[in-house]
Amino acid sequence: MRILVAEDERDLADLVAVGLRRHAMAVDVVYDGAAAVERLAVHDYDVLVLDRDLPGIHGDLVCAELVARGSRTRILMLTAAASVPERVAGLGMGADDYLPKPFDYTELVARVQALGRRSQSQVPPVLMRHGIVLDRHRLQASRDGRHLQLSLKEFAVLEVLMRADGAVVSSERLLEEAWDENADPFTTVVRVLISRLRAKLGDPPCIQTVPGAGYLL
Repeated sequence: MRILVAEDERDLADLVAVGLRRHAMAVDVVYDGAAAVERLAVHDYDVLVLDRDLPGIHGDLVCAELVARGSRTRILMLTAAASVPERVAGLGMGADDYLPKPFDYTELVARVQALGRRSQSQVPPVLMRHGIVLDRHRLQASRDGRHLQLSLKEFAVLEVLMRADGAVVSSERLLEEAWDENADPFTTVVRVLISRLRAKLGDPPCIQTVPGAGYLL
Protein backbone atom coordinates (compact mmCIF):
# COMPACT_ATOMS: atom_id res chain seq x y z
CA MET A 1 0.00 0.00 0.00
CA ARG A 2 1.08 3.60 -0.65
CA ILE A 3 0.32 5.91 2.29
CA LEU A 4 0.58 9.67 2.77
CA VAL A 5 0.94 10.94 6.35
CA ALA A 6 0.03 14.64 6.68
CA GLU A 7 0.77 15.74 10.24
CA ASP A 8 2.37 18.98 11.47
CA GLU A 9 3.78 17.41 14.65
CA ARG A 10 7.01 16.25 13.02
CA ASP A 11 8.04 13.72 15.66
CA LEU A 12 4.61 12.11 15.60
CA ALA A 13 4.46 12.09 11.79
CA ASP A 14 7.89 10.49 11.46
CA LEU A 15 7.09 7.92 14.15
CA VAL A 16 3.84 6.94 12.43
CA ALA A 17 5.69 6.60 9.10
CA VAL A 18 8.40 4.37 10.57
CA GLY A 19 5.80 2.11 12.13
CA LEU A 20 3.70 1.80 8.96
CA ARG A 21 6.81 0.92 6.95
CA ARG A 22 7.31 -2.04 9.27
CA HIS A 23 4.07 -3.40 7.80
CA ALA A 24 5.42 -3.31 4.22
CA MET A 25 3.76 0.01 3.38
CA ALA A 26 5.38 2.73 1.26
CA VAL A 27 4.96 5.95 3.24
CA ASP A 28 5.47 9.62 2.31
CA VAL A 29 5.33 12.34 4.98
CA VAL A 30 4.35 16.03 4.76
CA TYR A 31 3.95 18.58 7.53
CA ASP A 32 1.46 21.10 6.12
CA GLY A 33 -1.69 21.24 4.01
CA ALA A 34 -0.12 22.77 0.91
CA ALA A 35 2.43 19.98 0.67
CA ALA A 36 -0.34 17.41 1.17
CA VAL A 37 -2.37 18.83 -1.73
CA GLU A 38 0.75 18.82 -3.91
CA ARG A 39 1.58 15.17 -3.19
CA LEU A 40 -2.03 14.06 -3.65
CA ALA A 41 -2.06 15.65 -7.09
CA VAL A 42 1.02 13.69 -8.13
CA HIS A 43 0.66 10.26 -6.48
CA ASP A 44 -2.20 7.76 -6.29
CA TYR A 45 -2.26 6.94 -2.58
CA ASP A 46 -4.30 4.16 -1.03
CA VAL A 47 -4.72 5.92 2.32
CA LEU A 48 -4.23 9.48 3.58
CA VAL A 49 -3.57 9.84 7.33
CA LEU A 50 -4.68 13.45 7.75
CA ASP A 51 -4.27 15.72 10.75
CA ARG A 52 -7.36 17.92 10.77
CA ASP A 53 -5.53 20.99 12.10
CA LEU A 54 -2.80 21.28 9.47
CA PRO A 55 -1.15 24.68 8.95
CA GLY A 56 -1.27 26.35 5.55
CA ILE A 57 -4.26 24.64 4.00
CA HIS A 58 -6.50 23.30 6.76
CA GLY A 59 -7.10 19.56 6.90
CA ASP A 60 -10.81 20.09 6.30
CA LEU A 61 -10.03 21.72 2.94
CA VAL A 62 -7.55 19.00 2.00
CA CYS A 63 -10.24 16.41 2.72
CA ALA A 64 -12.94 18.30 0.82
CA GLU A 65 -10.71 18.79 -2.23
CA LEU A 66 -9.81 15.10 -2.36
CA VAL A 67 -13.43 14.01 -2.06
CA ALA A 68 -14.59 16.56 -4.66
CA ARG A 69 -12.37 15.10 -7.36
CA GLY A 70 -13.58 11.58 -6.71
CA SER A 71 -10.26 10.16 -5.57
CA ARG A 72 -10.14 6.51 -4.52
CA THR A 73 -7.79 7.48 -1.65
CA ARG A 74 -9.27 6.62 1.74
CA ILE A 75 -8.96 9.23 4.49
CA LEU A 76 -8.18 8.59 8.15
CA MET A 77 -8.58 11.91 9.95
CA LEU A 78 -6.64 12.62 13.15
CA THR A 79 -7.45 15.38 15.63
CA ALA A 80 -6.98 16.39 19.23
CA ALA A 81 -10.72 17.20 19.38
CA ALA A 82 -12.44 14.01 20.51
CA SER A 83 -16.02 15.19 20.95
CA VAL A 84 -18.83 13.49 19.09
CA PRO A 85 -19.79 16.66 17.13
CA GLU A 86 -16.16 17.00 15.97
CA ARG A 87 -16.05 13.39 14.80
CA VAL A 88 -19.39 13.75 13.04
CA ALA A 89 -18.20 16.91 11.30
CA GLY A 90 -15.04 15.20 10.09
CA LEU A 91 -16.93 12.22 8.72
CA GLY A 92 -19.46 14.55 7.14
CA MET A 93 -16.71 16.18 5.09
CA GLY A 94 -15.91 12.84 3.50
CA ALA A 95 -13.35 11.26 5.81
CA ASP A 96 -13.65 7.47 5.87
CA ASP A 97 -12.55 7.10 9.47
CA TYR A 98 -11.70 9.29 12.44
CA LEU A 99 -9.17 8.76 15.23
CA PRO A 100 -8.80 11.16 18.18
CA LYS A 101 -5.40 11.98 19.68
CA PRO A 102 -3.78 10.55 21.66
CA PHE A 103 -4.32 7.20 19.99
CA ASP A 104 -3.06 3.67 20.44
CA TYR A 105 -0.57 2.98 17.68
CA THR A 106 -1.78 -0.57 17.05
CA GLU A 107 -5.27 0.81 16.49
CA LEU A 108 -3.97 3.33 13.95
CA VAL A 109 -2.19 0.56 12.03
CA ALA A 110 -5.32 -1.60 12.07
CA ARG A 111 -7.46 1.27 10.78
CA VAL A 112 -4.98 2.10 8.00
CA GLN A 113 -4.88 -1.55 6.96
CA ALA A 114 -8.69 -1.73 6.94
CA LEU A 115 -8.97 1.41 4.81
CA GLY A 116 -6.30 0.08 2.47
CA ARG A 117 -8.32 -3.08 1.95
CA ARG A 118 -11.32 -0.96 1.04
CA SER A 119 -9.21 1.09 -1.37
CA GLN A 120 -8.06 -2.15 -3.00
CA SER A 121 -11.36 -3.95 -2.52
CA GLN A 122 -10.92 -6.04 -5.67
CA VAL A 123 -7.71 -7.62 -4.33
CA PRO A 124 -8.23 -10.80 -2.24
CA PRO A 125 -6.34 -11.13 1.08
CA VAL A 126 -4.44 -14.19 -0.20
CA LEU A 127 -2.89 -14.16 -3.69
CA MET A 128 -1.87 -17.36 -5.50
CA ARG A 129 0.10 -17.81 -8.72
CA HIS A 130 2.71 -20.30 -9.98
CA GLY A 131 2.70 -22.14 -6.67
CA ILE A 132 3.31 -18.90 -4.78
CA VAL A 133 0.93 -18.13 -1.92
CA LEU A 134 1.10 -14.58 -0.57
CA ASP A 135 -0.90 -13.65 2.52
CA ARG A 136 -1.21 -9.85 2.40
CA HIS A 137 -2.55 -9.53 5.95
CA ARG A 138 -0.06 -11.81 7.71
CA LEU A 139 2.88 -10.66 5.54
CA GLN A 140 3.75 -14.28 4.80
CA ALA A 141 4.70 -15.93 1.52
CA SER A 142 5.50 -19.46 0.36
CA ARG A 143 6.21 -21.30 -2.87
CA ASP A 144 5.18 -24.93 -3.28
CA GLY A 145 4.82 -25.16 0.48
CA ARG A 146 8.29 -23.70 1.16
CA HIS A 147 8.28 -20.61 3.39
CA LEU A 148 9.93 -17.59 1.78
CA GLN A 149 12.09 -15.36 3.97
CA LEU A 150 11.34 -12.03 2.29
CA SER A 151 12.24 -8.53 3.36
CA LEU A 152 9.35 -6.08 3.59
CA LYS A 153 10.39 -4.46 0.29
CA GLU A 154 10.67 -7.84 -1.46
CA PHE A 155 7.23 -8.75 -0.14
CA ALA A 156 5.78 -5.44 -1.43
CA VAL A 157 7.28 -5.93 -4.92
CA LEU A 158 6.07 -9.53 -5.11
CA GLU A 159 2.59 -8.36 -4.13
CA VAL A 160 2.53 -5.78 -6.94
CA LEU A 161 3.63 -8.43 -9.48
CA MET A 162 1.01 -10.90 -8.26
CA ARG A 163 -1.76 -8.31 -8.26
CA ALA A 164 -0.98 -7.62 -11.92
CA ASP A 165 -2.23 -11.17 -12.68
CA GLY A 166 0.23 -11.88 -15.49
CA ALA A 167 0.37 -8.37 -16.95
CA VAL A 168 3.68 -6.54 -17.42
CA VAL A 169 4.58 -4.20 -14.55
CA SER A 170 6.97 -1.35 -15.36
CA SER A 171 9.86 -0.33 -13.13
CA GLU A 172 8.12 3.03 -12.73
CA ARG A 173 4.99 1.35 -11.38
CA LEU A 174 7.03 -0.75 -8.96
CA LEU A 175 8.72 2.40 -7.68
CA GLU A 176 5.35 4.14 -7.36
CA GLU A 177 3.66 1.34 -5.42
CA ALA A 178 6.46 -0.25 -3.38
CA TRP A 179 8.82 2.64 -2.63
CA ASP A 180 8.26 6.12 -1.24
CA GLU A 181 8.91 9.38 -3.07
CA ASN A 182 12.58 9.40 -2.03
CA ALA A 183 13.40 6.52 -4.39
CA ASP A 184 15.58 7.64 -7.29
CA PRO A 185 13.96 6.51 -10.59
CA PHE A 186 17.37 6.45 -12.27
CA THR A 187 18.97 3.95 -9.90
CA THR A 188 19.16 0.18 -10.34
CA VAL A 189 17.24 -0.47 -7.12
CA VAL A 190 14.36 -2.24 -8.87
CA ARG A 191 16.65 -4.47 -10.94
CA VAL A 192 18.72 -5.42 -7.88
CA LEU A 193 15.64 -6.25 -5.81
CA ILE A 194 14.12 -8.32 -8.63
CA SER A 195 17.37 -10.29 -8.81
CA ARG A 196 17.22 -11.02 -5.07
CA LEU A 197 13.56 -11.97 -5.32
CA ARG A 198 14.25 -14.39 -8.17
CA ALA A 199 16.93 -16.09 -6.09
CA LYS A 200 14.58 -16.53 -3.14
CA LEU A 201 11.71 -17.80 -5.28
CA GLY A 202 13.99 -20.46 -6.77
CA ASP A 203 13.34 -22.75 -9.74
CA PRO A 204 11.61 -22.87 -12.06
CA PRO A 205 12.11 -19.14 -12.75
CA CYS A 206 8.81 -17.28 -12.62
CA ILE A 207 9.70 -13.57 -12.96
CA GLN A 208 10.29 -12.67 -16.59
CA THR A 209 11.98 -9.50 -17.82
CA VAL A 210 10.24 -7.85 -20.76
CA PRO A 211 12.89 -5.63 -22.42
CA GLY A 212 11.87 -1.97 -22.47
CA ALA A 213 8.62 -2.68 -20.62
CA GLY A 214 9.19 -4.18 -17.18
CA TYR A 215 8.54 -7.49 -15.45
CA LEU A 216 5.81 -10.09 -15.31
CA LEU A 217 5.06 -13.03 -13.07
